Amino acid sequence: MTEVPDFDPSPDSYVYAGLADHVAARIASGDLPSGAKLPGERELAETYGVAVGTARRATKELRDRELVKTLPGKGTFVV
Repeated sequence: MTEVPDFDPSPDSYVYAGLADHVAARIASGDLPSGAKLPGERELAETYGVAVGTARRATKELRDRELVKTLPGKGTFVV
């Protein structure tokens, strides 16, 4: 497993994209293995110090990249 650097969004890009990139790097490194449940949007926002809307947009970006799948009422999981 490789270590993923701390989250430090670039001022030249959108914060949601940086957050999605960071979570994607954690998935690629094995820190978040297949089947792992991601924190809820509010917890994710609190952990990363971003707005809930930013965490929601990052989660959507991860779904669009087909890295995670959201099951309504259950949560978001790494595929």
